[in-house]
Amino acid sequence: MKEKGIAVSLTTPDAIRTLQRKLYTKAKQEPAYRFYALYDKAWRADILMFAYRLVRANKGSPGVDGMNFEDIEQKIGIDKFLSELAQDLKDKTYHPSPVRRVMIPKADGSLRPLGIPTIRDRVAQMAVKLVIEPIFEADFCPNSYGFRPKKSAHDAVDEIANALHQGYTQVIDADLSKYFDSIPHAKLLAVVAERIVDSAILHVIKQWLKAPVIGEDKDGTKKNVGGGKANSTGTPQGGVISPLLANCYLHLLDRIWDRHQLRRKLKARIVRYADDFVVMCRGKTDAPLATVRHVLERLDLTLNESKTHIVDARQESFNFLGFAIRVSKSWKSGKNYQHICPASKSLAKIKDRITQLTARERTPIPLEDIVGSMNASLRGWANYFHYRNSSGVLDKVRIHAEERLRTHLMKRHKVKDRGVGISRFPSQQLYTRYGLYKVPTTAGWKTAHALA
Repeated sequence: MKEKGIAVSLTTPDAIRTLQRKLYTKAKQEPAYRFYALYDKAWRADILMFAYRLVRANKGSPGVDGMNFEDIEQKIGIDKFLSELAQDLKDKTYHPSPVRRVMIPKADGSLRPLGIPTIRDRVAQMAVKLVIEPIFEADFCPNSYGFRPKKSAHDAVDEIANALHQGYTQVIDADLSKYFDSIPHAKLLAVVAERIVDSAILHVIKQWLKAPVIGEDKDGTKKNVGGGKANSTGTPQGGVISPLLANCYLHLLDRIWDRHQLRRKLKARIVRYADDFVVMCRGKTDAPLATVRHVLERLDLTLNESKTHIVDARQESFNFLGFAIRVSKSWKSGKNYQHICPASKSLAKIKDRITQLTARERTPIPLEDIVGSMNASLRGWANYFHYRNSSGVLDKVRIHAEERLRTHLMKRHKVKDRGVGISRFPSQQLYTRYGLYKVPTTAGWKTAHALA
């Protein structure tokens, strides 16, 4: 990550790490202990500074106030910005601004609402998260992988592969209906209060949950589209604290599974990445599915029945975290193995992105900017999907990138004949002369874990 053009280390400072370790250890040793003196840590200067650096590294758009990082650093100054925030938190005069809503297109053509708090509110949320996360980390179950320190999407996929290897081949591919929008505030705060009784922490979390949500019409007119004091459900996707709160609430499902020994009794195990989860079964799926439905009902959550289905992984694949997963038979040895590669949607998404970046109307843009944008997209995609059995799909992405860049170069140089284009812009030159990122096409069984 870079800050103002200078490489920045985001290693947690020793003093903060020591605090987190103490909180984690206390929570681990005393599962019933409730923490009461935490709020004064959230406005500590070192914690706020580190929170700012983390938020800045995540980049992100401005909130409703339109203020970006350059505005803060050049017009206000980081020290003044953070000292004013610290004073508001300390005096308990801090009030979050409304959340800015933007709509993000989904693969199926629908739109997903994303809530963007102001940078000031994101820093405050990050500071609180740095303090309270270790407490909940001590409680979370090992089958939960999403938005957790030192855990990744690849870890979750590895556990699924291990479960398939052990015969858990009947898969409930679950989908929750609008999970982030439907978390009930009262029950969520009750879950948080099982561990934290510091009223100031609970109050500020409640403020974030109740923040008004401001959207924009097509003509740019701003209007209130949700949230507010009367609102009793939902935590905006895009808030720094939201993934932790979402994990706290769905942890109840993991905890019931664990405490009632349902893995042994039902021969079923859950693998969860935030609100995405699968239930891997060794036998029939009726009882595990009924149990999941019952628990979710108690949590005021519902399964999306049209997107939840049962798959025999020996017969067909199921998608999880962008991967298509199934049990296949090796044509060499005849033995079963877990076949994991990028899902067709994941392939289509990167191909569409590369096609957009090399479109005809982009020929006036400097070529190095075109290639730079392509490389950023290709590198990010390959870092995540260069994993397990992805060689064939990676090869398709590499070929598509070459073809699109070549076509783009032909348009720039007004070359109409395809044969001439191939001889004038051969694949090797696309890399050596024009600097195209070469997508790796040999995927190892294991690669370095990439964060989702």
